[in-house]
Amino acid sequence: MYKRSKGWLASACGLMLLSLWAHAETADRDKPINIQADTVTLDMNKGTRQFIGNVLIVQGTLRVQAERIDVTTNDVGDMKAVGVGRPVQFRQKQDNVDEYVEGYGDRMEYDSAKNQLQLLGNARVKRGLDEVKGSSIFYDSVTQQYSVKGGASTTTSPEGGGRVTVTITPKPRPAAPAATPTPAPAPQ
Repeated sequence: MYKRSKGWLASACGLMLLSLWAHAETADRDKPINIQADTVTLDMNKGTRQFIGNVLIVQGTLRVQAERIDVTTNDVGDMKAVGVGRPVQFRQKQDNVDEYVEGYGDRMEYDSAKNQLQLLGNARVKRGLDEVKGSSIFYDSVTQQYSVKGGASTTTSPEGGGRVTVTITPKPRPAAPAATPTPAPAPQ
């Protein structure tokens, strides 16, 4: 029973974390999941798992850090996970590019039944040189839609005054081909 529960727990955490952002490193799904915490509490009757104190979850290029992560599952296997920290943070390499997505927030909530993730309180997501900041960031992986809200609690950007801040860096343009010299006309 313990081996089965341990495997299910690792799989559940992996599914939660791998579903965070589109285009994540596909190979990560086949990598072992390593979870470290100061304390782990499992209640199989209630379907709850608590990882408390310096929580670190690593699977391939995916890395999640939090002070605490609580995972609850129901009878059909749907999972809700809540991570808290100052900040909760994740980082994962994107497929086919040498680029990472990083996310930060005071709180992270994930619902597997809805495939939705929220970063709450000082939320920030960075991909390459692009970045979005707000008091909360909502992501629906089914519809591939984001929603970012500003608010009085936003302290990540003092100059933003509680507004959403988006930084988009233009992609480098390909170098123009060198001009070929035009031959001089032949003397007549």
